[in-house]
Amino acid sequence: MYQYDEYDRTLVSERVAEFRDQVARRLSGELSEEEFLPLRLQNGLYMQKHAYMLRVAIPYGVLSSAQLRMLAHIARKYDRGYGHFTTRQNIQYNWIKLEEAPDILAELASVQMHAIQTSGNCVRNITTEQFAGVAQDELLDPRPLAEILRQWSTLNPEFAFLPRKFKIALSSSKEDRAAVRMHDVGIYVYRNDAGEKVLSVFAGGGLGRTPILSSQIRDNLPWQHLLSYVEAILRVYNRYGRRDNKYKARIKILVKAIGAEAFAAEVEAEWAYLKDGPATLTEQEYERVEHFFRQDGYEASVDDGSFDVKIAGDKRFAQWLKRNVRAHKVPGYATVTLSTKPGSAVPPGDVTAEQMDRIAEWGELYGFGEIRIAHEQNVILPDVRRQDLYDLWKHAVAAGLATPNLGLLTDMIACPGGDYCSLANARSLPIAAAIAERFDDLDFLCDLGDLSLNISGCINACGHHHMGNIGVLGVDKDGEEWYQVTIGGAQGNRSALGKVIGPSFRAEEMPRVIERIVETFCLHRVQDEPFIDTLGRIGAEPFKANVYREAA
Repeated sequence: MYQYDEYDRTLVSERVAEFRDQVARRLSGELSEEEFLPLRLQNGLYMQKHAYMLRVAIPYGVLSSAQLRMLAHIARKYDRGYGHFTTRQNIQYNWIKLEEAPDILAELASVQMHAIQTSGNCVRNITTEQFAGVAQDELLDPRPLAEILRQWSTLNPEFAFLPRKFKIALSSSKEDRAAVRMHDVGIYVYRNDAGEKVLSVFAGGGLGRTPILSSQIRDNLPWQHLLSYVEAILRVYNRYGRRDNKYKARIKILVKAIGAEAFAAEVEAEWAYLKDGPATLTEQEYERVEHFFRQDGYEASVDDGSFDVKIAGDKRFAQWLKRNVRAHKVPGYATVTLSTKPGSAVPPGDVTAEQMDRIAEWGELYGFGEIRIAHEQNVILPDVRRQDLYDLWKHAVAAGLATPNLGLLTDMIACPGGDYCSLANARSLPIAAAIAERFDDLDFLCDLGDLSLNISGCINACGHHHMGNIGVLGVDKDGEEWYQVTIGGAQGNRSALGKVIGPSFRAEEMPRVIERIVETFCLHRVQDEPFIDTLGRIGAEPFKANVYREAA
């Protein structure tokens, strides 16, 4: 894991001191709420329905056990005993007192964490996939370049006041698990035919009220030009992005308005002034950062046959292995996903302080003290010895973190919605709970196979509903909560945006609606065909007809 250097420590500590002074001035009345608003947003502090919400950055989704313990401590001391992991590899606390916010930031700084640029019109948290560095299909570890981007973009004065927020994701596996094409800038890292590290750059992606998948604007870009090329993109966006209408201010609107080819030409023209300049990366700088992500200490695999006996003797363990455990690039090791979606009683992404402490302990006991946060809001232990999987599973079962539903219908993505968010039109969490309760037969879910369901409480799409095979969007109709349904969304190599099936539904109708969509899928499915393939083959009409038919 990356370790703060003197510059990082100084920057973060001075930021904490600065914000402490700003909070004191707000509490004394010296600063109005209007004046304080941009200052608190720059430190990840939002005003929600009931209290302040603090969003803490987890760069590229990587945590140490010590950092996770600190997050647990903050949940206990300053919140209500839990935190919420988001779709952009952050954690949010929903019950923060303003006067305590500087103390929280100071405690975070003690373990090399912060909340800088988790809000505001700036470059947000740099993300990548949760299996970076350990995935078997990985071409290169994207984390060193993600860290270099993080350092470069943190408090970069040129990009502190962009037209709108700006999100960057990197992927370097054969299968894109970082949802690259839904980001403002998405970067695929790979090796070309000459074996050189190169980049494929996409721009103009984003969800919200105008969902758009990004377009490729450059391929085979030498990795040394990562910063200068992203800088060129940001300069073009800063120059031409709209500032008169926040709903049309994202880079996706600019790229769509002038076209990807014209946008790429503008970027190339700007890059001509930056190419081979001070921002050009060197092998020395790459190796300096890459050094922090090298993992030593893997042990030789030992197979005495006992593991296979445990699989044969425990169906639940075997089921968990099949769903929540991935092969590792090192023989004898595995990568474990701990599900934060055990059923209707727990909101997706919520993890208690006690669970965080247990995960931190398991990270040290069964790995190298490292934990990952997934785009899907789950928690990952990246380096578990195969012979330790059974013991880990028993601990996870006891802690409520072993539901074997990874990728299944109940592995839902959901934002906090109207229960907390002041922007939401409707609640997300009760809908997620009602659907989870309706689909509580794990054997049936396994028979369905991979099927994603994403829920957003408003058009801002924090739940990424456009990208779910089934998407649910909360809408306001005359002051009442209704829900619009889309089908056909997908992320990864086959990224697609879902399409609305028809008029919206009341909250109490939603379990039945999802049930009828699944029913239609089962009726028309061929063998083990995925949902998205069945939909592509038969079209949306059979789904619409069944969903909107009168109840018998």
